[in-house]
Amino acid sequence: MTAPHALHQSTLTSLKLLARGKVRDIYDIDDNTMLIVATDRLSAFDVILPDPIPGKGRVLTQVSNFWFNKMRTIIPNHLTGIPLEQVLPDAAEREQIEGRAVVVKKLHPLPVEAIVRGYLIGSGWKDYQKTGAVCGIVLPEGLQQAQQLPEAIYTPSTKAGVDQHDENVSFAATVELIGQDLAGQVRDASLLLYKTAAAYAKERGIIIADTKFEFGVDGQGTLYWIDEALTPDSSRFWPVDQYQVGISPPSFDKQYVRDYLETLAWDKTFPAPALPAEVAEFCAAKYREAETRLTQG
Repeated sequence: MTAPHALHQSTLTSLKLLARGKVRDIYDIDDNTMLIVATDRLSAFDVILPDPIPGKGRVLTQVSNFWFNKMRTIIPNHLTGIPLEQVLPDAAEREQIEGRAVVVKKLHPLPVEAIVRGYLIGSGWKDYQKTGAVCGIVLPEGLQQAQQLPEAIYTPSTKAGVDQHDENVSFAATVELIGQDLAGQVRDASLLLYKTAAAYAKERGIIIADTKFEFGVDGQGTLYWIDEALTPDSSRFWPVDQYQVGISPPSFDKQYVRDYLETLAWDKTFPAPALPAEVAEFCAAKYREAETRLTQG
Protein backbone atom coordinates (compact mmCIF):
# COMPACT_ATOMS: atom_id res chain seq x y z
CA MET A 1 0.00 0.00 0.00
CA THR A 2 1.38 3.43 -0.94
CA ALA A 3 1.68 5.71 2.06
CA PRO A 4 0.49 9.33 1.83
CA HIS A 5 3.10 11.74 0.46
CA ALA A 6 5.30 8.90 -0.78
CA LEU A 7 6.81 9.48 -4.21
CA HIS A 8 7.31 6.30 -6.22
CA GLN A 9 7.99 8.17 -9.46
CA SER A 10 8.43 11.84 -10.29
CA THR A 11 6.47 13.40 -13.16
CA LEU A 12 8.15 16.63 -14.22
CA THR A 13 7.01 17.98 -17.58
CA SER A 14 9.20 21.07 -17.95
CA LEU A 15 12.44 19.06 -18.12
CA LYS A 16 13.35 16.10 -20.32
CA LEU A 17 13.62 12.76 -18.50
CA LEU A 18 17.02 11.18 -19.13
CA ALA A 19 16.72 8.02 -17.05
CA ARG A 20 15.00 6.26 -14.18
CA GLY A 21 17.36 4.29 -11.98
CA LYS A 22 16.61 2.00 -9.07
CA VAL A 23 15.88 5.00 -6.84
CA ARG A 24 16.64 8.19 -8.77
CA ASP A 25 14.95 9.95 -11.68
CA ILE A 26 17.34 12.07 -13.76
CA TYR A 27 16.29 15.06 -15.85
CA ASP A 28 18.23 17.08 -18.38
CA ILE A 29 18.78 20.80 -17.75
CA ASP A 30 21.51 21.88 -20.19
CA ASP A 31 24.92 20.82 -21.53
CA ASN A 32 26.56 21.13 -18.11
CA THR A 33 23.91 20.26 -15.54
CA MET A 34 21.09 17.87 -14.76
CA LEU A 35 18.51 17.36 -12.02
CA ILE A 36 18.60 14.27 -9.80
CA VAL A 37 15.40 13.39 -7.94
CA ALA A 38 15.58 10.83 -5.13
CA THR A 39 12.24 9.01 -5.08
CA ASP A 40 10.93 6.77 -2.31
CA ARG A 41 11.54 3.63 -4.36
CA LEU A 42 13.46 0.90 -2.58
CA SER A 43 15.78 -1.57 -4.26
CA ALA A 44 16.55 -4.83 -2.45
CA PHE A 45 18.75 -7.55 -3.91
CA ASP A 46 19.00 -5.27 -6.97
CA VAL A 47 15.25 -5.46 -7.60
CA ILE A 48 12.91 -2.46 -7.25
CA LEU A 49 10.11 -3.15 -4.79
CA PRO A 50 6.54 -2.19 -5.73
CA ASP A 51 5.97 -0.23 -2.51
CA PRO A 52 7.80 3.02 -1.68
CA ILE A 53 9.26 3.88 1.72
CA PRO A 54 7.58 7.19 2.65
CA GLY A 55 10.01 10.10 2.86
CA LYS A 56 13.05 7.98 2.04
CA GLY A 57 14.12 10.13 -0.91
CA ARG A 58 14.23 13.25 1.22
CA VAL A 59 16.40 11.46 3.78
CA LEU A 60 18.77 10.23 1.07
CA THR A 61 19.09 13.71 -0.39
CA GLN A 62 19.68 15.48 2.92
CA VAL A 63 22.17 12.87 4.17
CA SER A 64 24.04 12.91 0.84
CA ASN A 65 24.23 16.70 0.80
CA PHE A 66 25.55 16.64 4.35
CA TRP A 67 28.38 14.21 3.51
CA PHE A 68 29.22 15.84 0.16
CA ASN A 69 29.68 19.18 1.92
CA LYS A 70 31.52 17.71 4.89
CA MET A 71 34.01 15.78 2.70
CA ARG A 72 34.49 18.37 -0.06
CA THR A 73 38.11 18.95 1.00
CA ILE A 74 38.89 15.26 0.38
CA ILE A 75 37.43 15.05 -3.12
CA PRO A 76 35.24 17.31 -5.30
CA ASN A 77 31.62 16.23 -5.77
CA HIS A 78 28.85 16.71 -8.30
CA LEU A 79 26.87 19.40 -6.43
CA THR A 80 26.54 22.76 -8.18
CA GLY A 81 24.82 24.83 -5.50
CA ILE A 82 22.28 26.00 -8.09
CA PRO A 83 18.88 26.42 -6.34
CA LEU A 84 15.90 24.42 -7.54
CA GLU A 85 13.93 27.60 -8.28
CA GLN A 86 16.45 28.56 -10.95
CA VAL A 87 15.90 25.43 -13.05
CA LEU A 88 12.30 24.65 -12.12
CA PRO A 89 10.30 27.89 -11.91
CA ASP A 90 6.92 26.12 -11.75
CA ALA A 91 5.92 26.02 -8.07
CA ALA A 92 3.69 22.95 -8.44
CA GLU A 93 6.51 20.92 -9.97
CA ARG A 94 8.94 22.09 -7.30
CA GLU A 95 6.53 21.08 -4.55
CA GLN A 96 6.48 17.52 -5.88
CA ILE A 97 10.26 17.14 -5.45
CA GLU A 98 11.12 19.72 -2.77
CA GLY A 99 13.85 18.45 -0.45
CA ARG A 100 14.59 15.43 -2.62
CA ALA A 101 16.19 17.00 -5.71
CA VAL A 102 19.60 18.51 -6.49
CA VAL A 103 21.13 20.22 -9.51
CA VAL A 104 24.40 18.47 -10.32
CA LYS A 105 27.27 18.66 -12.79
CA LYS A 106 27.09 16.44 -15.84
CA LEU A 107 30.01 14.04 -15.51
CA HIS A 108 31.05 10.77 -17.11
CA PRO A 109 30.19 8.03 -14.57
CA LEU A 110 32.78 5.30 -14.09
CA PRO A 111 31.61 1.67 -14.63
CA VAL A 112 32.65 0.65 -11.11
CA GLU A 113 30.82 0.35 -7.78
CA ALA A 114 33.46 1.30 -5.22
CA ILE A 115 32.61 -0.82 -2.16
CA VAL A 116 34.42 -0.54 1.17
CA ARG A 117 33.85 -3.08 3.95
CA GLY A 118 34.87 -2.42 7.53
CA TYR A 119 32.99 -5.35 9.09
CA LEU A 120 32.33 -8.95 8.10
CA ILE A 121 28.66 -9.13 7.17
CA GLY A 122 26.25 -9.81 4.31
CA SER A 123 27.69 -11.33 1.16
CA GLY A 124 31.18 -10.78 2.59
CA TRP A 125 30.39 -13.03 5.55
CA LYS A 126 28.98 -15.71 3.26
CA ASP A 127 32.05 -15.48 1.04
CA TYR A 128 34.39 -15.74 4.05
CA GLN A 129 32.61 -18.82 5.41
CA LYS A 130 33.09 -20.59 2.09
CA THR A 131 36.56 -19.43 1.11
CA GLY A 132 38.27 -17.67 4.01
CA ALA A 133 38.36 -14.58 1.82
CA VAL A 134 36.12 -11.70 0.76
CA CYS A 135 36.12 -10.98 -2.96
CA GLY A 136 39.47 -12.73 -3.23
CA ILE A 137 41.06 -10.83 -0.31
CA VAL A 138 42.28 -13.45 2.18
CA LEU A 139 41.38 -12.64 5.79
CA PRO A 140 42.61 -14.05 9.12
CA GLU A 141 41.08 -17.34 10.26
CA GLY A 142 38.43 -17.48 12.98
CA LEU A 143 36.62 -14.22 12.32
CA GLN A 144 32.97 -14.09 13.38
CA GLN A 145 29.89 -12.62 11.79
CA ALA A 146 29.76 -8.80 12.12
CA GLN A 147 33.34 -8.65 13.44
CA GLN A 148 35.35 -5.57 12.59
CA LEU A 149 38.04 -6.31 10.04
CA PRO A 150 41.69 -5.62 10.91
CA GLU A 151 41.64 -2.99 8.14
CA ALA A 152 38.84 -1.74 5.91
CA ILE A 153 38.99 -3.48 2.52
CA TYR A 154 38.14 -2.26 -0.96
CA THR A 155 36.00 -4.74 -2.91
CA PRO A 156 34.76 -3.18 -6.17
CA SER A 157 31.97 -4.52 -8.34
CA THR A 158 30.51 -3.85 -11.76
CA LYS A 159 27.55 -1.49 -12.06
CA ALA A 160 24.44 -3.44 -13.00
CA GLY A 161 21.38 -2.08 -14.73
CA VAL A 162 17.89 -1.93 -13.25
CA ASP A 163 16.75 -5.38 -12.03
CA GLN A 164 20.23 -6.84 -12.62
CA HIS A 165 22.78 -7.97 -10.06
CA ASP A 166 26.15 -6.29 -9.52
CA GLU A 167 29.14 -8.61 -9.85
CA ASN A 168 32.20 -8.48 -7.61
CA VAL A 169 35.44 -7.93 -9.50
CA SER A 170 39.12 -7.69 -8.60
CA PHE A 171 41.06 -4.44 -8.41
CA ALA A 172 42.94 -5.65 -11.48
CA ALA A 173 39.64 -5.85 -13.36
CA THR A 174 38.96 -2.18 -12.53
CA VAL A 175 42.38 -1.30 -13.87
CA GLU A 176 41.40 -2.95 -17.15
CA LEU A 177 38.14 -0.97 -17.17
CA ILE A 178 39.36 2.52 -16.31
CA GLY A 179 43.17 2.44 -16.23
CA GLN A 180 45.76 2.13 -13.47
CA ASP A 181 45.81 5.78 -12.38
CA LEU A 182 42.05 6.24 -12.17
CA ALA A 183 41.49 2.84 -10.54
CA GLY A 184 44.03 3.76 -7.87
CA GLN A 185 42.42 7.14 -7.28
CA VAL A 186 39.00 5.51 -6.86
CA ARG A 187 40.33 2.92 -4.41
CA ASP A 188 42.28 5.45 -2.33
CA ALA A 189 39.44 7.99 -2.24
CA SER A 190 36.94 5.30 -1.26
CA LEU A 191 39.04 4.07 1.66
CA LEU A 192 39.74 7.59 2.92
CA LEU A 193 36.09 8.63 2.66
CA TYR A 194 34.98 5.50 4.49
CA LYS A 195 37.51 5.79 7.32
CA THR A 196 36.75 9.50 7.83
CA ALA A 197 32.99 8.97 7.80
CA ALA A 198 33.12 5.86 10.00
CA ALA A 199 35.01 7.73 12.73
CA TYR A 200 32.55 10.64 12.62
CA ALA A 201 29.47 8.38 12.63
CA LYS A 202 30.71 6.23 15.50
CA GLU A 203 30.86 9.31 17.74
CA ARG A 204 27.15 9.75 16.95
CA GLY A 205 26.15 6.20 17.78
CA ILE A 206 26.30 4.69 14.29
CA ILE A 207 28.68 2.04 12.97
CA ILE A 208 29.13 2.17 9.19
CA ALA A 209 29.71 -1.50 8.50
CA ASP A 210 30.15 -1.07 4.76
CA THR A 211 29.24 1.34 1.99
CA LYS A 212 29.45 1.89 -1.74
CA PHE A 213 30.63 4.97 -3.60
CA GLU A 214 30.21 6.05 -7.19
CA PHE A 215 32.54 8.32 -9.08
CA GLY A 216 32.67 10.21 -12.36
CA VAL A 217 35.16 12.30 -14.31
CA ASP A 218 34.90 15.60 -16.15
CA GLY A 219 36.32 16.42 -19.55
CA GLN A 220 39.77 16.97 -18.03
CA GLY A 221 39.77 13.59 -16.28
CA THR A 222 39.30 15.03 -12.77
CA LEU A 223 37.68 12.55 -10.39
CA TYR A 224 34.38 13.52 -8.71
CA TRP A 225 32.25 11.82 -6.07
CA ILE A 226 28.74 11.44 -7.54
CA ASP A 227 25.30 9.88 -7.06
CA GLU A 228 24.79 9.51 -3.29
CA ALA A 229 26.96 9.75 -0.23
CA LEU A 230 26.97 7.37 2.73
CA THR A 231 23.20 7.01 2.95
CA PRO A 232 21.07 4.24 4.50
CA ASP A 233 20.57 3.00 0.92
CA SER A 234 24.22 2.79 -0.01
CA SER A 235 25.55 1.75 3.41
CA ARG A 236 24.94 -0.64 6.27
CA PHE A 237 24.38 1.37 9.47
CA TRP A 238 24.31 -0.29 12.90
CA PRO A 239 23.55 1.27 16.31
CA VAL A 240 26.70 1.26 18.44
CA ASP A 241 24.77 0.42 21.60
CA GLN A 242 23.25 -2.74 20.08
CA TYR A 243 26.33 -3.97 18.23
CA GLN A 244 27.38 -7.50 19.05
CA VAL A 245 29.85 -9.83 17.34
CA GLY A 246 28.39 -13.14 16.20
CA ILE A 247 24.98 -11.92 15.07
CA SER A 248 23.62 -9.66 12.33
CA PRO A 249 23.00 -6.44 14.28
CA PRO A 250 19.81 -4.39 13.89
CA SER A 251 20.26 -1.56 11.42
CA PHE A 252 19.24 1.94 10.36
CA ASP A 253 19.13 0.97 6.71
CA LYS A 254 17.16 -1.30 4.40
CA GLN A 255 18.54 -4.43 6.05
CA TYR A 256 15.25 -4.64 7.96
CA VAL A 257 13.43 -4.95 4.63
CA ARG A 258 16.03 -7.43 3.32
CA ASP A 259 15.56 -9.57 6.44
CA TYR A 260 11.80 -9.55 5.93
CA LEU A 261 12.18 -10.54 2.27
CA GLU A 262 14.49 -13.39 3.26
CA THR A 263 11.56 -14.96 5.14
CA LEU A 264 9.53 -15.18 1.92
CA ALA A 265 9.62 -17.77 -0.84
CA TRP A 266 11.00 -15.21 -3.30
CA ASP A 267 13.82 -15.96 -5.73
CA LYS A 268 15.14 -12.36 -5.66
CA THR A 269 14.25 -11.70 -9.27
CA PHE A 270 11.69 -9.29 -10.73
CA PRO A 271 8.88 -8.88 -9.79
CA ALA A 272 9.42 -8.31 -6.08
CA PRO A 273 6.69 -9.03 -3.52
CA ALA A 274 4.62 -6.27 -1.91
CA LEU A 275 5.70 -4.90 1.47
CA PRO A 276 3.29 -4.82 4.42
CA ALA A 277 2.60 -1.21 5.49
CA GLU A 278 4.16 -1.80 8.92
CA VAL A 279 7.44 -2.99 7.35
CA ALA A 280 7.61 0.11 5.13
CA GLU A 281 6.80 2.45 8.04
CA PHE A 282 9.38 0.83 10.34
CA CYS A 283 12.02 1.16 7.63
CA ALA A 284 11.09 4.82 7.08
CA ALA A 285 11.47 5.54 10.80
CA LYS A 286 14.96 4.00 10.84
CA TYR A 287 16.00 6.14 7.86
CA ARG A 288 14.79 9.28 9.65
CA GLU A 289 16.63 8.32 12.83
CA ALA A 290 19.87 7.82 10.90
CA GLU A 291 19.50 11.28 9.34
CA THR A 292 18.91 12.89 12.72
CA ARG A 293 21.90 11.21 14.36
CA LEU A 294 24.30 12.00 11.53
CA THR A 295 23.28 15.52 10.55
CA GLN A 296 22.10 16.95 13.87
CA GLY A 297 24.32 15.12 16.32
